Amino acid sequence: MIDSHAHLDMPEFDADREAVLVRAIAAGVRTILCPIDIASTRSRTVVLEMAARDSAIRAAAGLQPHEAASWNEEMAEAIAALARSGAIAAIGEIGLDYHYNLSPPEVQRAVFRRQLALAGTLGLPVIVHSREAGADILAAVDVEHFDRGGILHCFTEDAAFAAAMIERRFWVSFSGIVTFPKAGILRDTARTIPPGRLLVETDSPFLAPVPHRGKRAEPAFVVETARCLAELTGLTEKGFESLVEENFRTFLASAGLV
Repeated sequence: MIDSHAHLDMPEFDADREAVLVRAIAAGVRTILCPIDIASTRSRTVVLEMAARDSAIRAAAGLQPHEAASWNEEMAEAIAALARSGAIAAIGEIGLDYHYNLSPPEVQRAVFRRQLALAGTLGLPVIVHSREAGADILAAVDVEHFDRGGILHCFTEDAAFAAAMIERRFWVSFSGIVTFPKAGILRDTARTIPPGRLLVETDSPFLAPVPHRGKRAEPAFVVETARCLAELTGLTEKGFESLVEENFRTFLASAGLV
């Protein structure tokens, strides 16, 4: 199984990070994609050290929309250096979040477009955070003529947006939210995603799936979300696991890493 998005650099894992990885492997998790917060030296250090020690860890790097107001070109240079060294598989997470608007929307849009352009120059896919922002995400991808594709992480938008982004070479990754009792509309959307474009994640330490809801999420929990999606797609758990592994391998290949 693959966890396509986990923030294992966060302080919530400082006390037992290695044990978390051991539990993930025991649960059958083969690969975990960990985004680096490029504004944080600590995040960069923790993720790169994990990746150096453990081949199961893949890294990405970018500035997420909540922090867009802190963007500067030194961050672009840092992302580019990581990409050129082969340390990262994608630029991200990047995107737009109009639910919290912790950075002004116009700043979010400018920083998102700057990072899309950077990813295009570097030839890497992106990991996109989109909350109540699908139309502007799509517009930015088109305006920047971004054609490297990527992952729509922790997907909560509608089926029409998913379909439009799939046309633009994106995979759709579902988190533990899809297991929540009140997430029926999201489960209906999941049923519309072509199997070859599905991924699964925990977004650890957030959004633990049922039956772990309310706990700190960790990569081992991805099997619960995968079980839910397997049922929605009509696949066996093993069949869904193989599907996700192949989809993630294709994603890495788009970054020249397979």
